[in-house]
Amino acid sequence: MKKSKRVDYKLIFCIILLLAFGLVVLKSATLSLPSGNRILKSQIVATILGLIAMIVLSFIDYRIWKKIYKPIYVFSVILLVVTLIFGIGPTRTSEIHSWLKIGPVTFQPSEFVKIAYIICVSAFIEDNYEDLNEIKTLLKIIIFSGIPIGLILLQPDAGTAMVYMFIFIVIIFLAGISWKYIGAVVGLGLLAAPIFWMNLEQYQKNRFFDFLNPESDPSGTGYQYVQGRIAIGSGKITGKGLYKGTQNQYGFIPEKQNDFIFPVLVEELGFIGGLSLMALYIFLLYRLVNISRESKDHFGSFIVIGIAALLIFHIWENLGMTLGVMPITGIPLPFISSGGTFQLTNLAMIGLALSISRYKNKDSKF
Repeated sequence: MKKSKRVDYKLIFCIILLLAFGLVVLKSATLSLPSGNRILKSQIVATILGLIAMIVLSFIDYRIWKKIYKPIYVFSVILLVVTLIFGIGPTRTSEIHSWLKIGPVTFQPSEFVKIAYIICVSAFIEDNYEDLNEIKTLLKIIIFSGIPIGLILLQPDAGTAMVYMFIFIVIIFLAGISWKYIGAVVGLGLLAAPIFWMNLEQYQKNRFFDFLNPESDPSGTGYQYVQGRIAIGSGKITGKGLYKGTQNQYGFIPEKQNDFIFPVLVEELGFIGGLSLMALYIFLLYRLVNISRESKDHFGSFIVIGIAALLIFHIWENLGMTLGVMPITGIPLPFISSGGTFQLTNLAMIGLALSISRYKNKDSKF
């Protein structure tokens, strides 16, 4: 089997910097929490496991996943159905059932399924690439891609479902879908918007209203917006110093270890810290775009496009909601926010990208 031996050391170095950045900021975010030590230890374990998964996957020729994508798809759908039936929420009273508990281990299946989803959608679109713009083919692709999204919406987990939808839209757009279909989808989306709005829960509508005017209820539903902005603004250029952020250490920022970890970073490390993180993200996405462009087949290119789309959505939405320019959706920040399943999934996806970078010979055979 012929293979390219090139290793993308720049991408690996960027990931290591992001992981180190994340663990340092997470330590600060969890110092004042009763369960802070447990959260940090859990993140460290997930990071180590994720790095192992990244290394292993980088040495496996990614084209093997194309051969078994159908069983992977079936298993993923079954896992989401099981989660729908037996899933638990973050609290006992929560209406969301997105986690599974097996013994002492609790994990979010929809996070792991993201990897499978990107692989399966990429493989299915490549299989139907030549007839992509035929109505029957397009309907098949939409149904194939939509089943996992529908199951996640039923949990209900709208935030994660939006990530899946964005991944699909970006892949199929770059695969070359006709503009007439794009226009039709946009038109249908506008027509369906009022129906979608009427079916939202009140707390979801409140999030939208808070986004438009967070100061209308600063001690209630707008509290998270306001406190996040205060923390970000008080960091100024250089920040208050690591572990010295008053908004952070005195517990004013809700979910500061998860969705709102960026205000912790900027309060303590300032504009320079926030800009450094953004620079690392931009470089990461640049490397992924390069790998996608250099891939010798559509399957590899689509996979890396899907990974980049996922990261872009998370980064844009998380930074946007903490800065007050996007509604709050509970989307974590890649490699920075706490969450073992999320960390492990992201590192596994980087392993896939590294594999695509290594194995570039179109004529390689198993």
